[in-house]
Amino acid sequence: MKDKILHKAADLFLSFGFKSITMDDIAADLGMSKKTIYSHFSTKKKLVEASTFYILERVNETICSILDANYDPIEETFTIKSMINNLLKNEKSSPSYQLQKYYPKIYKQVHEKQFEAVQSCIVENLKRGITEDYYRKDIDIDLITRLFFSGNMNLTNQELFPIDVYEISSLKNTFLEYHVRAIATEKGLNTLKNILKR
Repeated sequence: MKDKILHKAADLFLSFGFKSITMDDIAADLGMSKKTIYSHFSTKKKLVEASTFYILERVNETICSILDANYDPIEETFTIKSMINNLLKNEKSSPSYQLQKYYPKIYKQVHEKQFEAVQSCIVENLKRGITEDYYRKDIDIDLITRLFFSGNMNLTNQELFPIDVYEISSLKNTFLEYHVRAIATEKGLNTLKNILKR
């Protein structure tokens, strides 16, 4: 029952936002009483926290499945972006922004865990890209890893990128192209051009 509540809550939070969805909404959608939900999660905040880490786990599983597929390093980054966008429902309800605004402690925990989880993936992608001549040999891997992570995280900052002006999916595409162009070799740029044509 707890997993069922978690799955449904995570889905609703991603679809409509952490602030917008109430415990009544979740109970109604599941066809159960609020009392049943509260027997597993004593407050909405606890449910938000559990749902957020549940979503993070799903994101990490998605990334691992893509890493196992052995794409070239540039194709890999675009595939990860595409699949995570689908998983997060293109962030149309701005869940990251709402989490940061209304649940800052949870956001901070998730942000730290997320960096721990994806840091090795980014580093590995950069190293492989250098070895296979997709990325330049002179890049600072640690710095690029941090720039890429922080840049990605800031795309959901609505003060910087108002949602009525910047569509999140388009922003992510532009940012990823910007990232690859900054570090790519000629071989990498040719690969990027082919991906963008598709």
